[in-house]
Amino acid sequence: MAKARQVAGGGRAVEVPPERLAGWFARFADRHGGIVTTEGAPDAVRVTAADGATATATVPFGPFDGGTVEALVAHALVPRRIALVLVRLGGHSIGVARGGRVELSRTGRHLVQGRSAAGGWSQQRFARRRAGQARHALREAAQDVFEVLVPRLSEVDAVVLGGDRRALDELREDRRLAALFARAEPRVLEVGEPSRAVLEEAAVRALSVQVTLRDG
Repeated sequence: MAKARQVAGGGRAVEVPPERLAGWFARFADRHGGIVTTEGAPDAVRVTAADGATATATVPFGPFDGGTVEALVAHALVPRRIALVLVRLGGHSIGVARGGRVELSRTGRHLVQGRSAAGGWSQQRFARRRAGQARHALREAAQDVFEVLVPRLSEVDAVVLGGDRRALDELREDRRLAALFARAEPRVLEVGEPSRAVLEEAAVRALSVQVTLRDG
């Protein structure tokens, strides 16, 4: 399980692997005096404990109409083949994974210089050069996504994104990738510089259920 991280609006979020989800909710109930209410929606299951603490699980890979923790667990445990797109300005790593194991992949590294502290014309030249490098990097990433993943969209159950949101938004503008982004999950994984190792870790994390905890 990933470490808890703070989330907007208060509370903290954790990523829970499907096989640990039932046990996680059982332990939550034990720690907080038992679960008194469960509210289900197409995109979330929220439980409230006796002490007022809540745990809201964001449902991955919808649609979902179960509405209970038990149904959520069954839904999360369904085997799936997932297309993964991890992009940052410094590189990208894409692939297809099944059951948390990467079946095929392609990774690219890009030279995009960091920001300069210089001013004047030097700063402007540097900014233009960096912008050109970034455009080239994202074109390479888009081409790899188009060649590797787009032809396999009919073979996957979902698309999971990760990395820098600005870079991903740039890729969204490529019309060749419209069908892929139309199937992308709402959650964007936070990852480091994309590599094959980072892709393998993301393949496992992509299956996890994000649970947001808030105290009573």
